Amino acid sequence: MHVFGAKAAPSYQYAKAVIKLINAVADLVNHDPAVNAKLKVAFMPNYGVSLAEQIIPAADVSEQISLAGTEASGTSNMKLMATGAITLATLDGANIEIRDAAGQDTMAVFGLTAQQVERVQRDHSYHARALYEKDPLLHQIVDMLTDGSIPGIASEGREIQDELLEYNDNYFVLADFESYLAASRRLDDLYLTPLTWGKLALRGIAASGQFAADFTVAHYGREIWQVLPTQPADE
Repeated sequence: MHVFGAKAAPSYQYAKAVIKLINAVADLVNHDPAVNAKLKVAFMPNYGVSLAEQIIPAADVSEQISLAGTEASGTSNMKLMATGAITLATLDGANIEIRDAAGQDTMAVFGLTAQQVERVQRDHSYHARALYEKDPLLHQIVDMLTDGSIPGIASEGREIQDELLEYNDNYFVLADFESYLAASRRLDDLYLTPLTWGKLALRGIAASGQFAADFTVAHYGREIWQVLPTQPADE
């Protein structure tokens, strides 16, 4: 089961197009008798705390796939780590802190680093269409956005394809594709060895204590505010 949780701002048309694509893929996969006994896709609308409380404890894998250097430091990845999910991620935001806490060998890391992204942007050396033309699998997937393979996304598929090819893929999705695929396959293989998988999950759980609220407040007090804790006054 692949679960997507998201919501789009009212004026964020591109995000809405991506959500429409996710739902269209879910409908296609979930009604295909060749795969739906083994694979399902679900989109959880209006993702928030109540949904997170149900999804996070059940997750085996935590996918944190923002382009390195673009994501504010969220906390869902920490909560997923604390409940035993293995992290599949770029080195962005709090994913870096998770790596430092638990070790990179407990994660499946993929994609460009923030420094690589900055260099390519500065040099204007990224050409998304060249990657599309070079990789037959990537070519096929991008074409599926507009060739009728996924019903119900005529305008949305075109919008996403144009963003990737005509506007040169601002979020470097095509650049990270091959690395993401390799990381996903590593996790697939790892899942077939439950003992190793369990050990990595336990290491993540054990290392997640430093993301607890009391630890964070103490760290901020010591390192940022430079204040010491005091004992409560006797009544």
